[in-house]
Amino acid sequence: MWSREKVRTAGREAFKRNYWKCVLFNLFLSLVVGGSAVHYSYNGNNNNYHFDRYGSNNTYDFNSNIFGHNEHFSGSWNPAMVVGFVFGFVIAFFFILAIALLIQAFVVNPIEVGARRFYFKNLREPAKMQEMAYGYDTNYKNVVKTLFLRDLYTFFWTCLFIIPGIIKFYEYAMIPYLLADNPDMTTEEAFAESKRMMTGEKWNAFVLDLSFIGWFILSALTFGILWIFYVGPYWNSTRAALYDALRIMKPRQPYNNYQQPAQPQQPVQDAWSQPAEPPVANVTEEVKELEKTEFGMGTPDPDNTGNTTDTE
Repeated sequence: MWSREKVRTAGREAFKRNYWKCVLFNLFLSLVVGGSAVHYSYNGNNNNYHFDRYGSNNTYDFNSNIFGHNEHFSGSWNPAMVVGFVFGFVIAFFFILAIALLIQAFVVNPIEVGARRFYFKNLREPAKMQEMAYGYDTNYKNVVKTLFLRDLYTFFWTCLFIIPGIIKFYEYAMIPYLLADNPDMTTEEAFAESKRMMTGEKWNAFVLDLSFIGWFILSALTFGILWIFYVGPYWNSTRAALYDALRIMKPRQPYNNYQQPAQPQQPVQDAWSQPAEPPVANVTEEVKELEKTEFGMGTPDPDNTGNTTDTE
């Protein structure tokens, strides 16, 4: 079994060897993922709707624009107005949701594959920033399809209950790493292989993430600054080290559609494993000779003539 301490140590040492590239890469990821968020709030006192997208601040005065300048609505709502308002709100909500899903599927998810490849390669050698575009340059359609289904399945499982969604999140956790390491792997193979690799490892991976809870809190207290310059690269590198440990300790059978990547020539399993027990020396022959001597079966012939001397 892999050791949590060794995986974290490997991740920390790997990103420190290539510190500034890891920080720049993490900064770009934070801008892409954070910039695609849409924040919506309602101020009940002023009847203002606040819509913030990509850093813009647009305030919409419900009373002034709908019912006239500086005029406040009074009286009861009629049914047609209620139905029209609800219908318009639902349409706007699903339109915004569809735009966000398209951005996630066609822009963010391929960048995620490039990020996983960057941190995975950085474990053994300084990775290059060009890895960021790997998800676009290599089997782009398959990356979009596979990660879209991953997000969709996780969403549906989360709608049932929170816990099944968390379980599926960790079951699918290795999919972007598999696509980054094996670009020709099909969607079905990626889901099956990630499930196999995470069998019996979901709780351990959850505890590994939970060990970063202190760093996550400090990142929030520093408004994300600590996340950009330390916690983000550290966490992403540790997750890549977890994938590396699992792919070595759980070697997969080659599929029909792609060739299994060559394993390192030097055994690296010991880098992740708990210390092994020292080998036991082979003393079979010495035991046999000792039994012959102590139990009256004769002593060895010193002249090597094949005869033994009776001990009685």
